[in-house]
Amino acid sequence: MTNPFPYLLLFALSGVSCGYSQPKSRQTPATMESKSKKQDVFSRTDSSKLNLSDAEWKARLSPEVYYIARMKGTERPWTSRFEKFDEKGTYFCAACGQALFRSDTKFDSGCGWPSFYEPVTKTSIVYLEDKSHGMIRTEVQCGRCEAHLGHVFEDGPPPTGLRYCINGVILDFEKAREAGERYTRAKQ
Repeated sequence: MTNPFPYLLLFALSGVSCGYSQPKSRQTPATMESKSKKQDVFSRTDSSKLNLSDAEWKARLSPEVYYIARMKGTERPWTSRFEKFDEKGTYFCAACGQALFRSDTKFDSGCGWPSFYEPVTKTSIVYLEDKSHGMIRTEVQCGRCEAHLGHVFEDGPPPTGLRYCINGVILDFEKAREAGERYTRAKQ
């Protein structure tokens, strides 16, 4: 019998950067975006807090978005269309429409997930201690609906030194309308 230790070590190290678990289904971001926009809780202008039951979230979200947002799942690394995405605009929460990040704060961290160094506003993100998987990390959630987004680490670029490692499944994107227009900004 082969020694399983090297395989277990490789498996454990494959998700150390941001965590790892695989969703049960796969949907394209375009499908998730169109489904999210039809929801009555989805708003790019309303920043009021949402307090929906788990059953309501399950009925409103696609299985993949629900898995990430409500069950604190993690998409497989290097599978998000937003990881190497370089359009100019704003990234929103796919569950509720809250503005989260501007494209000018996105950078290639090489971790396999879209990475940003600063949220749109201080209230766009909620921070929680995460002691899962034998690690102590800082989980980031949407400031409006408390959807799990990913984690933040202190190994990012200037000016903040932070790396928001975000599941692309929970992101929605709106392209900047004109070349001279500043990216969409939420109220501070």
